[in-house]
Amino acid sequence: MNDIYDTLKKRLQDRCQAQDLLHQEIRIRAKTLTPEEAIGNPEADDFPLQKGKERLMQAEFGLGKGQAFTDQYGDFTGRLSDVVEMNLDNNYRRAVFVASLNAVLNHLGEAKGTVHCRDQDPAQCAVEVTRHIREKFGPVRITQVGFQPRLLEDLHKEHDYRILDLDPDNIGARKWGVMVEGPEYTQEAVKWADLLLVTGTTLVNNTISDFLKSKPVIFYGTTIAGAAHLMQWDRVCPRSR
Repeated sequence: MNDIYDTLKKRLQDRCQAQDLLHQEIRIRAKTLTPEEAIGNPEADDFPLQKGKERLMQAEFGLGKGQAFTDQYGDFTGRLSDVVEMNLDNNYRRAVFVASLNAVLNHLGEAKGTVHCRDQDPAQCAVEVTRHIREKFGPVRITQVGFQPRLLEDLHKEHDYRILDLDPDNIGARKWGVMVEGPEYTQEAVKWADLLLVTGTTLVNNTISDFLKSKPVIFYGTTIAGAAHLMQWDRVCPRSR
């Protein structure tokens, strides 16, 4: 994991230096979004954001906006040099870094889709992701990492399916007939799958290295927008903004 963050820091630093941004007096604020601010009203109440346990932190830099999904949230103001030099030893600090990375790359025109979709978009997103996987992979065994309900609701109809999540309220429950498994099943579920569909939040909660294995991985969500661009990871997030 440290290697991934070291690489991301170096690539962000290089871009900031090239644009004379790193040491300027630039303020970056990451603010905690309420569920209504983040996703509007999708006419469902089963998204993690709506349950109050996690929030999207939003960084704004120049013309860019970037988000990070995290369970440790709060405001931050500082220079880009402070962000690059930050010790990423907890979810809050990683969220500050990831949101800032997304905002800067969005400002520079490199990263798109760094802001969460809203209202009816999540349902349409699931339709488009399902079609993408159908056309690219056909019927496969999928392990989904992170409880994104609309993806599970659509995809499980066409594929053998497992889902992993960290929320104790979800673990052990059946969602559309699929048992939600806890982190202790990660190794087994990864080995079982033909395709991993992984939330970008793993970049914040320090579990991403568990899923960068020698099999296809598709990341989803706004959190990983900038990192996916820099690392050339496959990402699908068709309704992000």
